[in-house]
Amino acid sequence: MKKMILILLAVTMISLLAACSSGTKATEAGGTASAEAPNFTLTDTNGKTHSLSDYAGKKVYVKFWASWCSICLAGLEEVDLLAKNDEDFVVLTIVSPGYKNEKETGAFKKWFSGVEEAANTTVLLDEGGKVADEFGVRGYPTSAYIDSDGKLIQTLPGHAGNEQIIEKFASIK
Repeated sequence: MKKMILILLAVTMISLLAACSSGTKATEAGGTASAEAPNFTLTDTNGKTHSLSDYAGKKVYVKFWASWCSICLAGLEEVDLLAKNDEDFVVLTIVSPGYKNEKETGAFKKWFSGVEEAANTTVLLDEGGKVADEFGVRGYPTSAYIDSDGKLIQTLPGHAGNEQIIEKFASIK
């Protein structure tokens, strides 16, 4: 009986490792990359259009998040403070209406208009999650670090505090 349990456990572990590694880019796993960041053109919650190319020559921090993500919501005030500060990088956040259980656009905009903790935060609307897919986002929150040459330096899943983000950008040109 013990032998059978050990065999099942080994097969399960091997299956999980294979599933986690298949088709995963280095940036998806929290690794580094030096490829050109996927360009995008998205509209913010106020109707203004933003393209990544608008920020050419600047470092850009992109936070992918969702309204149903408790970790994301707990970090909204912190990312808002980061956006308000005069750092040497631009702060953008991206939400994907209608993708991975996110509210539809109208419902999200209505909900977000009542979120006072994010008054300085630019929220771009990635309808259907195309940009999230291009950046390899598998869960929320996810941070993407882009250098001033437009290269995607790293994509990291999980919460990143402001100190961690500032330190990361200090090492990026």
